[in-house]
Amino acid sequence: METHTIHGEQCRTIFFTGKPGSGKGTQAKLLSEATGWPIRVASDGLREIIAGGGVVGRKLKETMDAGFLTPSWFPGYLFIKWLSALPADGSVIFDGFNRKISEAEFVSDALKWIDRPFIVVDINVSDASIRERLKLRKEVEGRTDDAAVDKRFEEYYANTAPVKEFFRKAGVLIEIDGEPTPEEIAVEIREALGIK
Repeated sequence: METHTIHGEQCRTIFFTGKPGSGKGTQAKLLSEATGWPIRVASDGLREIIAGGGVVGRKLKETMDAGFLTPSWFPGYLFIKWLSALPADGSVIFDGFNRKISEAEFVSDALKWIDRPFIVVDINVSDASIRERLKLRKEVEGRTDDAAVDKRFEEYYANTAPVKEFFRKAGVLIEIDGEPTPEEIAVEIREALGIK
C-alpha cells in the first residue's frame, strides 16, 4: 500500500470525508487516539453556535435538522478559527469539512497559502450499508438529523461527491474501504498514512 508522506515526512493535517453515516467520525476518533492528535469536528462547532441561540442559531438548527448542508461560510469560519490556533509544528484531524466544492477550494487555498501539506481520507461505504447504519444510529442515539436520510443522500451526491474528484486531481485523496470492522479500517488508514 502506498504511504503518504510529504518530502519524506508524515503529513500532519488530515481531513476525513465520506457519505453521511460512513464512519468518518469514528475513524477520526480512532486516529486521534492512536496519534494523540486533536480532532476539530465541524458539527461540534455548529452545535455551539446553535446552543448560543439567536437568529443564527435557530436558522442553523432548522437547516441541520432538515438534512441540508450549511452555507459554506460556516465551516470556512470554523476552519480558519481552528487553523489559526494551531502551532506551526502541530498536527490536527478535521472531520466534517469539505462538503462542497467551494469549501474544498477554500481549504485547499488556505493551506497552500501557509505551505501546509494535507491529506483527505475518504471512507467508501455502500448506500445500503449506510441506510442500515443510520437506522440503527437513530434508534440508539435518537439523532434527529439522521431522520432525513434521503435528503442527506441527495445533498451528498449533489455537493460532496464532486469534492472527491477535486481532491483526487490534486493528488491528496486516499480512498479507504469502509465496509470492514472499524478496527480493520483504522489499521488500513494508519498504514496508508505511514503511521505506526
